[in-house]
Amino acid sequence: MRVVLAEDLHILRDGLALLLETHGFTIVASVADGPSLRDALARHRPDVAVVDVRLPPTQTDEGLQIALEARGARPGLPVLVLSAHVEQLYARELLADGAGAVGYLLKDRVLNGDQFADAVRRVANGGTVMDPQVIAKLLNSGGPGSPLTALTPREREVLELMAQGRSNAAIGQRLFLSDSAVSKNIAAIFGKLGLSQSDDDNRRVMAVLAFLNAGT
Repeated sequence: MRVVLAEDLHILRDGLALLLETHGFTIVASVADGPSLRDALARHRPDVAVVDVRLPPTQTDEGLQIALEARGARPGLPVLVLSAHVEQLYARELLADGAGAVGYLLKDRVLNGDQFADAVRRVANGGTVMDPQVIAKLLNSGGPGSPLTALTPREREVLELMAQGRSNAAIGQRLFLSDSAVSKNIAAIFGKLGLSQSDDDNRRVMAVLAFLNAGT
């Protein structure tokens, strides 16, 4: 898979490039600022873009905005953004078109090379990857009138794992629940949140994240 990588810190940029190449990705461009990212995305049309949210010259959210601009010009362009902190606004903007093929990870996650490479691959293949801390913040953002308050503590645990893209089997292993118990909890969650059930993992993730994001 061909990757455009944007990160302004030289050491981290080189480290990410080496990590991804070790896992079989091809880095077609490695850039350090917003204008270079815009040019690289237009020129190389990569399979996935891995982008730091904050890039020169503005050092605000230029990386994210350029990536979203590129998705507007090329719908469905897979984008994984990296951030030092959880910002719900970033999740909202990434999920706004409901198309999937997006990810939002904290930079701490790149320390686990296998997990990071898997996240990039999942996004490139059309999946949705959200950092557990992002999910936790979205879950905790519901006000007193939010349907989230109707969920039991166990259902909230299951919902958080669902939103991370985990399968029923993985949720069961994590929470020591049987397959039938996981299915029962998921049915209750979708019922309480007014969402349609789906057997497609990514559609399920997108439905949950869209609901959580709507409450931020």
